[in-house]
Amino acid sequence: MQTDPAFKRVPPVRQQPSGMPCHRYVPFKPVDLPDRTWPAKSITKAPRWLSTDLRDGNQALIDPMSPARKHKMFELLIRMGYKEIEVGFPAASQTDFDFIRELIEEDRIPDDVRISVLTQAREDLIERSVQSLVGAHMATMHMYNATAPIFRRVVFRIDREECKALAVEGTRHVVKYAEQLLEGTDFGYEYSPEIFMDTELDFALDVCAGVMDVWQPGPDREIILNLPCTVERSTPNVYADQIEWMSRNLPNRDHVCLSVHTHNDRGTVCLVTLGLNLFSQGIDPMINFSDIDEIRRTVEYCNQLPVHPRHPYAGDLVYTAFSGSHQDGIKKGFEALEADAARAGVPFAEYPWAVPYLPIDPHDVGRTYEAVIRVNSQSGKGGVAYLMKTEHQLDLPRRLQIEFSRVIQGYTDAEGGEVTPQQMWEIFSREYLGAGSLALLDQQTSSVIEAKHALVAEISVDGRPQQVEGVGNGPISAFCDALASVGVDVRVLDYNEHALTAGTDAQAAAYVEGEIGGDVFWGVGIDTNTVTASMRAVLSAVNRARRG
Repeated sequence: MQTDPAFKRVPPVRQQPSGMPCHRYVPFKPVDLPDRTWPAKSITKAPRWLSTDLRDGNQALIDPMSPARKHKMFELLIRMGYKEIEVGFPAASQTDFDFIRELIEEDRIPDDVRISVLTQAREDLIERSVQSLVGAHMATMHMYNATAPIFRRVVFRIDREECKALAVEGTRHVVKYAEQLLEGTDFGYEYSPEIFMDTELDFALDVCAGVMDVWQPGPDREIILNLPCTVERSTPNVYADQIEWMSRNLPNRDHVCLSVHTHNDRGTVCLVTLGLNLFSQGIDPMINFSDIDEIRRTVEYCNQLPVHPRHPYAGDLVYTAFSGSHQDGIKKGFEALEADAARAGVPFAEYPWAVPYLPIDPHDVGRTYEAVIRVNSQSGKGGVAYLMKTEHQLDLPRRLQIEFSRVIQGYTDAEGGEVTPQQMWEIFSREYLGAGSLALLDQQTSSVIEAKHALVAEISVDGRPQQVEGVGNGPISAFCDALASVGVDVRVLDYNEHALTAGTDAQAAAYVEGEIGGDVFWGVGIDTNTVTASMRAVLSAVNRARRG
C-alpha cells in the first residue's frame, strides 16, 4: 500500500486500565470439548416447552401474583398452547398450595396438559407437594438441591457424598409419597442439580446417575433432568458445551429428557423470544403467538411489571420506526412486497416476507400496519406525533409533542389499554379545541403606520360578549395586547402553522406556545383563515391555563 510521505504517522490508541478490582473475580473455566458438535447444528423443529411463569417467574416479582392473577396467567398459557406448566411451589406457600388445589378440584386443567410442582429435597416438603397433586390427571414432581461447590461449602456445609445423598434420598421420598397418594395419576419426575453451571461436570453427572438409579427410567417412564443456568456468569457457548458434555455422558440417555433452564440474568432469552425466533426462520413454534398484545397485557397484569417497549417481538415499540430513514425503508419495503406479490399472483399475506427493519410481518402476531406506530401507556412523543400526523394531518411542534404525550399518558394511566387514533383525536380535541371560558366570536385587523397591526375582535368572556382592541407587530401580538384589557396576560414564545387540506376552502392549523401566569401552555387553533386559526390557538392556550 502506498502512503503519502507527508502523512504524519501517529501511534495507535492505547486503552488505559480501568482501575476496577478485576483481580477479585475468577474467569469461568471452559469445558474440555474440542469435538463439540452443537455449533454446526441447526434448529429444525420446536423444542418441548415447559412454562415456569407461575412458579419461577412468580418468585421474582416484587408483588407475587394474587390467585386471580395466577388464574389469568394459567388461562393465557393454556390458550397459547403450552402443554406442560409448572404451577407453583406448594410447600413454600399456602397461596400456591390452594391455587393448585383449585386447578384440580375445579377441573380447570385440560386433559392434554401436564402440571408440575417444585420442591426442595426435604421429606416434609416433598410430602406436602405430593398432597397438592392429589386428583390430578397428569402431574410431575420437580425436585432440586444445590450441588455447586460454594453451596456445599458455605450454605449447607456438606461434602460431595452428602450432597448426592440428599438428591438420592429425596427421590426415594418422591417415589414413596407418589405411590401412596397419587393412584390414578400419570405421574412423572424431574430432577435439577441446582446451580448446575457452577457444579463440577463429573459431580453433576454422578448425582444425576444416582437419582436415575432410584427412579429407574425406561420405556414409558422417562426422567426429566433439568440443568439450570441459575446465575448466568459464563457466555452461552460455555453453557452449550456443558449441556453437550452431559448429554454425551448420561447413562440410559434414550429415556432422559434433557431440560435447559436459563434465568435470563443477561437478558438473552424468554419463551416468547425463543418461539418467535423459530417462527422467523420458518419453523412452527407449536405455540400460538398470534395475539402478542393480549399476551403482553396479560403478562403485565399478572406480573405487575411493564414489558419493555423494545422487548423482542412483544414490546410496544419493537415494530416501530421513529427515524425518517427507517420509516422510508419500511414504506418502500411494503410497496415493493405488494408489487412482488401482485406480479406473482399471490395474496400479500402469503407472499414470502421481506421488509426492511421488520423481521416478521406484524400482522402475523396480531399487530396492524397502522400500528407499526402505536400508542399506549408505554409509548412516547414520537408515536403520538406520528399518529397525529398520519391519521389527522396535524404536524405537532416538538415541544407540543412532549406536552400532548403527557396528556395521553394521563389518559392511559387512568383508563388503561391502548389509545386508538380515533380516541387520540377525541382526547386532543377535548384538550386543545374544546370550548373554554374565552371564545372568539369575530375579528378584523387593519395595518397601521410603521407596519404595526391594529386589531378589533369580539370575544366571549365567561359567556358574555365583549369587544377588545390591541396593537402589535403582527396579528398574534395585537391579539395578545387586546386580551390584556380583560385581564389576560399571555406572552407568545413560539408559533407554527401549516395547511391541513388543499383547495380554496383549505383549513389551516396554528400552534401557539404561550407563557401564562408564569407557566407554559400550548394552544391549537383550526380555521380556514390562518389569522383566525392563530387567534383560536392563543385562546386555546389561555383556556388550558385557566383549567389548570
